[in-house]
Order: sequence, then C-alpha cells, then structure tokens
Amino acid sequence: MWKPNRTPVRTQDAPLPPSFLSQAIVAGEQIYCSGQVGVSPSTGKMVEGPIQERTKQILRNLSAVLVAGGSSLQDVVKVNIFLADMGDFTAVNEVYESFFQDPKPVRAGVYVLDTRAD
Repeated sequence: MWKPNRTPVRTQDAPLPPSFLSQAIVAGEQIYCSGQVGVSPSTGKMVEGPIQERTKQILRNLSAVLVAGGSSLQDVVKVNIFLADMGDFTAVNEVYESFFQDPKPVRAGVYVLDTRAD
C-alpha cells in the first residue's frame, strides 16, 4: 500500500499549537492545516478589537503556516469557518474577500456554541 511522506510544518510566525498537534502536515503535494485562532504569535494573546481584527490575524496565521509548508493562500482549495456569533458573518466575509483572490476556495461556515467559561 502506498503511503505518502508526511512532513510536519512548524513556524514561529504563527501561534504554536499544543505538543500533540502539528501546525500543518505536508503529504505528497498537499498541505493539511490545523485550525487557527486570532492569537498573535508575537504576544501569544488573542488580538483585541472587533471580529475583523481577529479574522485578519487568523488569516495571517494561516498564511504563515502555508508559506512555511511551501504553499500560499492562493493555493487553498477548501476553508471551514466556525463562528460563535452568526452576526459576525458579514464582517468576517469582508476581511476574507481581501485575503483570497479569484477563484476563491470553496467554503463551509458553521455556527458553534461558545462554551468558554467567563
């Protein structure tokens, strides 16, 4: 049975995940990325401000991981977006539009319950 080479991707230009995860894995000619959050790699903290600022940081983090893996946002085929507030959908779309060129990747948007303790 054929098994692709699996090469982990690691960059300081995006938040480092827990030790049991990889930022991404390159397998053959494809790259599989872990989910991203709006954490600044320089501070290790969630960026302040409206959802647009967090969305920009998420996409900058994703871009950094892709570049470290030899790819770019322009090569992305599929994106999954998880929102705790569907009221943020329009604002997220505005930022998303500015990061991806045509043809834009296919995408799924999913509402998730925010279960963080206050």
